Amino acid sequence: MPAYKTIVVGTDGSSTSFAAVERAAGVAADSDATLVIVSAYTPASREDTAGAEDALKDEAYLVTGWTPAEEALREAADRAAAVGAKNVSTHAEDGAPVDVLRKAVKTHNADLLVIGNRGLNTFSGRLLGSVPADATRRAGVDVLVVHTT
Repeated sequence: MPAYKTIVVGTDGSSTSFAAVERAAGVAADSDATLVIVSAYTPASREDTAGAEDALKDEAYLVTGWTPAEEALREAADRAAAVGAKNVSTHAEDGAPVDVLRKAVKTHNADLLVIGNRGLNTFSGRLLGSVPADATRRAGVDVLVVHTT
């Protein structure tokens, strides 16, 4: 079986998602693959951010728009580079996490999706479904589930 050429991994800025990014970066480095790091976000309404903006003053940009996703992507890209991934791109996308991951897999013609296991073994994850479980079922490509918890 040939090595993977394009790998997609998602991050939400959590330590567990960064563990998945680092594993994906290791696989990308070993197979000289392109690593696509994506972060799903939902734009906050003005009402949702007004109080935080007042409290943060000069740093209000941290809670508006896609800035939190962009910051998570910057850190994820730094971590991927530290592990040895050479060809890394980042993308913030408005939408639900599984939809954003599936879209990235299709858009970038990926042959591997890497996700963390957070949520797989929780009660709510078993009852309502989780991002890892849903992404695994719907990815359409190989999926590596990284033990992060």
